Order: sequence, then C-alpha cells, then structure tokens
Amino acid sequence: MFAADTPLLEVRNLNTDFLQQVSLAIHRQHCLGLHGDSGSGKTLLLRALADLDVNEGEVLLEGVPRENFSGPAWRQRVALLPAESHWWEDSVGLHASSWPMPVLTALGFSEEVLQWQTGRLSSGEKQRLALARMLANRPRVLLLDEPTANLDRGNTETVEKIVLEYLDSQQAAALWVSHDPAQLERVAHRRAQMRQGRFQMEKN
Repeated sequence: MFAADTPLLEVRNLNTDFLQQVSLAIHRQHCLGLHGDSGSGKTLLLRALADLDVNEGEVLLEGVPRENFSGPAWRQRVALLPAESHWWEDSVGLHASSWPMPVLTALGFSEEVLQWQTGRLSSGEKQRLALARMLANRPRVLLLDEPTANLDRGNTETVEKIVLEYLDSQQAAALWVSHDPAQLERVAHRRAQMRQGRFQMEKN
C-alpha cells in the first residue's frame, strides 16, 4: 500500500531537446488541465511521459520508477490518447482483446461496431473509439491530447463524463490537454501552462 498523499504520477526534472526541467505531480482521482500556444510543447510532454520520445529525468508511477517497467507495460499503465488515433487492423474489434461495452454504449455505439471496417470510420468515430480502446487496458494515468477536438457538443460532454467517472471509479489520474478554457474549467482540478518548453502550474 502507498501513502494516501503519494502522487499517482510524479515527474522530476524531465528534459528533452525542447522540454526544460518539467516537474509535476498528479494525485488519484484528479485531472490536471494543460494549455498553451501551438508549438509550446504540450504534445511533446505527453509523448515523453509515455516514454515514446527520448527524455531524461525521473518519472514515477505510485512511487515506482519508470525504469522498473518494460516499455509496453509502462504505456499500458500510463496511456496516451493522441489527437490523431492510429488503426492498424481491418476491423475495429481486433484492436483490443476486451472492449468495455458500457463505455461503447455510453459513446453511442452498439456491439456491432466491433465488426466495422476501420476504413469507414469518421474522424469523430475514431476519436471516441480510441478512448474506449485505451480504457480497455484499465490505465492508471490518462494522457489526453485534445480528446474532443473533432466532436460535437453532445459527444464532448459524454467524453468528459466518461473520463471523470473513470478517474473516480478506478482511482486513476489524467493530464488533459485542451485549447478550450471552458472545458478545462469543467474537467480539471488544477491547471498548468506550457510556454516554449517550460511547464508552469497555475494558482487555484
């Protein structure tokens, strides 16, 4: 058991060629909202936390260093939902071994969606299904890169509700990138900003 005040995700002095000494902590059931201009390093930070790009520094999950995990095991627990999701199989269902049907239903899909050809999916359908695919792995930390950018208002509200309910039910945490200040007001417990590769927490 970990102490109640142990951050779920803790980052100490993370650096890349662009990111400079990023330190942050996110606790269970909390969402940290991240905003900033295009090119400020938001997506690069998410990719570094998922260990997809070369980076240096300490990254810990429930106090355990990232180095203690294999790459795939880490990315299952600290999962990135990119702005553009990738689909490599012919049908939707082949992209996960066990899909969360309540999530699919909440997102407006029936079980038949698992038989759909990926080539027929719209950008909005891909975005919603990518969220369900990620949650199928029951990650501890969600790294969300503009997860509602291609969605209408109704689907945006549904995604926000699903994510916040997941954080509560699974004792998980999220880092949510959004250009929409109103969205961050709805979903984030705290907010931070990226500026030219530098991370800064904002005052509550």
